[in-house]
Amino acid sequence: MPYLPRGRVLAFAHRGGAYHPEIEGLENTMAAFRHAAALGYDYLETDVHLTADGVLLAFHDDVLDRVTDQQGAVRELTLADVRRARIGGREEVPTLVDLLDAFPGARFNIDIKSDDAVAPLAQLVRERGLWDRVLIGSFSRKRIRRFRALTDGRVPTAADPLQVVAWRLSPSARLARLLAGGGFAAFQVPHRHRRLVVVTPGLVRRAHAAGVQVHVWTIDDPAEMVELLDLGVDGLFTDRTDLLKDVLQGRGQWWSLGGTTP
Repeated sequence: MPYLPRGRVLAFAHRGGAYHPEIEGLENTMAAFRHAAALGYDYLETDVHLTADGVLLAFHDDVLDRVTDQQGAVRELTLADVRRARIGGREEVPTLVDLLDAFPGARFNIDIKSDDAVAPLAQLVRERGLWDRVLIGSFSRKRIRRFRALTDGRVPTAADPLQVVAWRLSPSARLARLLAGGGFAAFQVPHRHRRLVVVTPGLVRRAHAAGVQVHVWTIDDPAEMVELLDLGVDGLFTDRTDLLKDVLQGRGQWWSLGGTTP
């Protein structure tokens, strides 16, 4: 099955479901992803940084300070250094390969958080044949464009920030494509950015007319989930994996690939 099946809502466990009451404080850990998989989540969201010795970490911040008992910039530390850190006082920081191997039936949505992670991630995708197992995004236009070039456009990617702005403000998909180009499989955007409503009926309509999906992050309120699903969005990222599953089940929209739990 392709990464982005049509006609199904994708439920993404954001950093493994970072604010589920049972695993709060354990974001981006093996424990969090196991918890999400046990709930039936097939689509797992994480981030990547590169260590000083060239290892891709599934970690959000550029420093260890916020979520671990150690300090330091990831890019200046070796894997051995990082392995000494504990998230929530007990969990190791996993490598991206750790996650891929632990959840062979899962699909991963990966946010590139540093420039130096782009080429190693592209190399890993090629070596592992991950063409249909990952979707790659980044807040950096430079990073996502470089990743697309290194993988010959074979991997589904999210629109870069300039593309999001163009498609949100343009009256037609044709004009948006002329202004900012295509080459992406999904918009992965917030519902709102400051005072601007990003996800509108018009954006959803233009995206679908162009064969592009709309995924919204990070939605933890059931009423907002329902509002967005009623607009026809194709996927939701959540830290509250329990609440999103309940909403989707109540609407008859919950589904699973099966085989994610290790």
